Amino acid sequence: MTNYIDRHATLNNCFSLGKNCNISDKNIEIDFFDFTSKSIVEKENQLLQSTDISIAENYSFKYPIFTPKGRKKSDKAILLLHGLNERSWNKYLTWAEYLCENTGHPVILFPIAYHINRGPTEWSNPRMLSNSLNNRKEKYVGDRSISFANVALSDRLSEHPSRFYLSGRQTLFDVVQLIEEIKEGNHSTFKEGTDINIFAYSIGAFLSQVALMSNHKNLFSSSRLFMFCGGSVFSSMFGVSRSILDKASFMKLRQYYIHIFGNEALPIWKRDNIFSAFRKMITPDKYQKERVDIFSNLYDRIKGVALSKDVVIPFTGVQEAMGREYTEASVSLMDFPFQYSHENPFPHNEKDTNSLNSAFNNVFSAATSFLI
Repeated sequence: MTNYIDRHATLNNCFSLGKNCNISDKNIEIDFFDFTSKSIVEKENQLLQSTDISIAENYSFKYPIFTPKGRKKSDKAILLLHGLNERSWNKYLTWAEYLCENTGHPVILFPIAYHINRGPTEWSNPRMLSNSLNNRKEKYVGDRSISFANVALSDRLSEHPSRFYLSGRQTLFDVVQLIEEIKEGNHSTFKEGTDINIFAYSIGAFLSQVALMSNHKNLFSSSRLFMFCGGSVFSSMFGVSRSILDKASFMKLRQYYIHIFGNEALPIWKRDNIFSAFRKMITPDKYQKERVDIFSNLYDRIKGVALSKDVVIPFTGVQEAMGREYTEASVSLMDFPFQYSHENPFPHNEKDTNSLNSAFNNVFSAATSFLI
């Protein structure tokens, strides 16, 4: 059984962004690879702000792959997608190590657009965020959800809620670019025609559902998806958190996507399969039959774990997205005998280490069994 706290400390001591390293006691290597986005999102839509297009980090960055040491080119891969407003890989290192060690497959940690190392360092620097934080507190007096951790994203989405969709859209195009590179045999870690499955957490699961539903270039036709703390329709998510978004930003985001997105007077969005899939995931009532039918056809390719005390992405929202019958057959509802949250499902300062280790192993053994 994995000792979660020990592995969390060991991996965070070893891991440094952009620097290859060996996890000697697990015979796993962490190697970084360069990626240059060829995304055409900015050419498709006039809403993408010039300030966003000028963020060089978002278009050229490094991503890590956990690989069994000494392994020749692999014919299987697991793509790991993270949650909203993440500024580091710290939380996900233990997850990637477990998946790599127990499946024997390389695990690709790929950052969502404008997240992790795809955004300016000042977005995670408290000293440089002081003015933004104070301005936001003055504008929304008494809102205790405002924090250093969420102010950069809250400001950006308050200013232009369209960034939420555009960031996801660019990420999906980038994932497609990466998968094409791998499947064509142009990646040093993988064989031509490699099978690629997905482990996705939180908003990464939402993105992955859109990917499987839209099946851009037929690249996701056989991909399996394991969702952890994810899978809800947008309208049932509650992203107000000092780690995610403040209340004002989240409410503006809800207003925009539930009432405005796709209904603008001018045709500002490209109406393709990605747009269509995203719209189907906004509210439970619209496109319900089409959405549930799509997931029914994916019945053997999506599984997951939801947590009963998760208020950010509740189990009911997953049922609304995929249908009650399919969800209850494919997504396990778990609870842990210690204090946890959506943002921190495995708190590394938990004193009940036996329960923590058991919880972690239960979730990731289920993921391993499905993704192996």
